[in-house]
Amino acid sequence: MAKVAVWAKIPAAPGKRDDLAKALGTALETAKAEKGTIYYILHSDPSDDNALFMYEMYESQEALNEHMGSEAFKALGPSIAPFLGGRPELSFVSPLGGKGA
Repeated sequence: MAKVAVWAKIPAAPGKRDDLAKALGTALETAKAEKGTIYYILHSDPSDDNALFMYEMYESQEALNEHMGSEAFKALGPSIAPFLGGRPELSFVSPLGGKGA
């Protein structure tokens, strides 16, 4: 099975990046228990006070599907909505190699 990764840019409403990061903390904790989740890492952008980035890697497409179909994922949208500055931009990528891939 091929690993699958997601690179997401999550725009925050002006001045709400810290609130957005805090709201995403629940997802970070939930991902720790997901069997097929390899990486689920939230990043800040030092050059953009209104953006967060998430890097995710899964053992397989099935693991990503399970993550996105989970009750925790379904609850995430409403919990972060007040802090969003737009729709998250998702890029689905396939790791080719490197340390940790």
